[in-house]
Amino acid sequence: MAIDIILYHNPGCGTSRNTLALIRNAGIEPHVMEYLKTPPSRALLVELIGRAGISPRQLLREKGTPYEQLGLHDLSLSADALVDAMIAHPILINRPLVVSPLGVKLCRPSELVLDLLPKRQQGAFAKEDGQQVVDALGRRLG
Repeated sequence: MAIDIILYHNPGCGTSRNTLALIRNAGIEPHVMEYLKTPPSRALLVELIGRAGISPRQLLREKGTPYEQLGLHDLSLSADALVDAMIAHPILINRPLVVSPLGVKLCRPSELVLDLLPKRQQGAFAKEDGQQVVDALGRRLG
């Protein structure tokens, strides 16, 4: 039975790469959406935010983005204004965002993806920085 997982991915992001590797370590090949090349539509982004149970502000990325230049630190900005900014500048969308049959989640840290995988890890896994998050028996550590 195929398991449909979608990963909104930035290959330049270590957390996103670790999340992709954890999905694959469960024997699942996700649909990888490089959202900087192919951004989601406004309607889809709003849907993903709602399904994840977060606010647009919680999905905003500050580091390495035009967050400050656009004045997005202004807490009086509406949710619509924040979504508009993410649509205009997809780099503002934090990643990785994962969609699975078990839900939608912003997976920061990357091991949060384990809550969304309907299959167990097939072996040990360490993040790029060497932190072990899954043992040799496929069990989550920590």
